[in-house]
Amino acid sequence: MRPSLLRSASQLVRRSRRDYSSAAAAAGQPERKVAILGAAGGIGQPLALLMKLNPLVSSLSLYDIAGTPGVAADVSHINSPALVKGFVGEEQLGEALEGSDVVIIPAGVPRKPGMTRDDLFNINAGIVKGLCTAISKYCPNALVNMISNPVNSTVPIAAEVFKKAGTYDEKKLFGVTTLDVVRAKTFYAGKASVPVTEVNVPVVGGHAGITILPLFSQATPATNALSHEDIKALTKRTQDGGTEVVEAKAGKGSATLSMAYAGAVFADACLKGLNGVPDVVECSFVQSTVTELPFFASKVRLGKNGVEEVHGLGQLSEFEKGGLENLKGELKSSIEKGIKFAHAN
Repeated sequence: MRPSLLRSASQLVRRSRRDYSSAAAAAGQPERKVAILGAAGGIGQPLALLMKLNPLVSSLSLYDIAGTPGVAADVSHINSPALVKGFVGEEQLGEALEGSDVVIIPAGVPRKPGMTRDDLFNINAGIVKGLCTAISKYCPNALVNMISNPVNSTVPIAAEVFKKAGTYDEKKLFGVTTLDVVRAKTFYAGKASVPVTEVNVPVVGGHAGITILPLFSQATPATNALSHEDIKALTKRTQDGGTEVVEAKAGKGSATLSMAYAGAVFADACLKGLNGVPDVVECSFVQSTVTELPFFASKVRLGKNGVEEVHGLGQLSEFEKGGLENLKGELKSSIEKGIKFAHAN
């Protein structure tokens, strides 16, 4: 790596940590424990690194069925405040979870070429159900950030598990759709020739294929440079972003690094909300009355209780209205599949 790139990377980390620290100081930062379930995996390891760098985290608990002692030892050497502990196997899951404020779940198998998110269902659904059963027992008040795919089904599974345990709080369960927002921002900035760090694009619906609906008509900064065909192409690329990475990695992985970044962004937003930072808004797949569907992704204001407000969709273009109607059938089916699995197993 060239010295100039090293300097740039170092400056970015220092600046990010200053930003985090300023937010923490302003809110009178309390002690916060974050647990990552699936911390030795392709998403879990870089996510553990990013959460170790976040000064809002005082305790970082890393859990997986294997490999976590090594990941924890590695990450623990980083000179940032969070104390790191590794836990391995079901017998240590309770200790890993106990006292957690935020639980992030990237556990499960990754996508492979030709595999849809639905193909992941049977394996990942069982994993999620087991982990959520433990959460309901050991940290029932934690904010749960669901990354394990298919999110359109795993979030409803988690909700049903928590309902059965008597611990369900719809304000504290989130499907992490932040990667769709990250992609939409990046692709929009590139096509509109605007600074990517200044871009905001809400993404609503779900977290798979056509259920992902970026609202480019609401993107800021606004631009007149994009044609209808450009918007259609940007929408399709955002929807197919995961497949683009899977194919580019030629069977050797999925979108692990960008997903870890997105997961860290959303977890940071949850921590800021818990700490009383005002006006923290992110898109997330949550229990919702925005549409007739029981779960839906839209802008959510985060606070001390988790979800403080679920925003409506705002004004949509005709293209977006069509996309909204088109996604409902598939999203409804995925939600029902998750609920059915939770009840049948």
